Amino acid sequence: MRRWWPVVALAGAVATPALAQDAGVRFCPNRPSLGASGCTTRPGQVQVEIAGADWQREDDETTREDLINSEVDLRIGVSPHSEVQLGWVPAGTLRSRDRTTGEVTRTSGIGDVTLGWRRAISHPDGEKLSAAIQPYVTLPTGHGEIGAGDWSGGAVLPVFWQIDDTWSLDFTGQMAAAVDEDRRGRHFDATGVVGVGYAVSEAVTANAELSVERDQDPAEHVVRTLAAASVAWRPTKRTQLDVIAVAGLNHAAPDARVALGGALLF
Repeated sequence: MRRWWPVVALAGAVATPALAQDAGVRFCPNRPSLGASGCTTRPGQVQVEIAGADWQREDDETTREDLINSEVDLRIGVSPHSEVQLGWVPAGTLRSRDRTTGEVTRTSGIGDVTLGWRRAISHPDGEKLSAAIQPYVTLPTGHGEIGAGDWSGGAVLPVFWQIDDTWSLDFTGQMAAAVDEDRRGRHFDATGVVGVGYAVSEAVTANAELSVERDQDPAEHVVRTLAAASVAWRPTKRTQLDVIAVAGLNHAAPDARVALGGALLF
């Protein structure tokens, strides 16, 4: 995580002179939600979203796995209603421990690259009732088990409703051709995320979410259910720091996840 905070600090310093012109800023990060926002970045602007540390634990009868990733996502406005997206996992470590023998193995390396395009259907500024469509494709650039092992693709449909100055509701649906567990070929995967947002103050927002995923992997069809709570703090109109905690609600879901990060608008 330490490697990213100098970047965050530098970018925040660069953005400071522009605060006088922030009246028309459109800043709506996907972070730290399990879903996605419904707005798009203004033409000519670049939004950077960073996961400085993203830790996930998953246990089963034989193995305990800890996965730690860092991630960078770029969102670049190309028209009043659309943006292109580039996501990359520059570093990841997977630690596996055999619960019977105690043997530990580690795999480290870079992860996959995701390319996407978001087109706003309504209210690209994220106000009132905003919605978008976002097709994407993930390229298998990752090293070993840090990457999926094959390409995947899909589409995301985020919908956000700003009820008033305090409360908001959101839904994100996703359909994907996900990579099979054996890392060869693809299968159908669908996810729905429902969230409630509460503005604690002008700078601090809290969210609670529920996610249900139907994964039709040929090896085993499973349903994963997750609950998440997150907090985002915006010290300026162009910067955000955030944290999310996720808990698995059934046997098929990862047991726990915690991610720290932030976002910057240039």
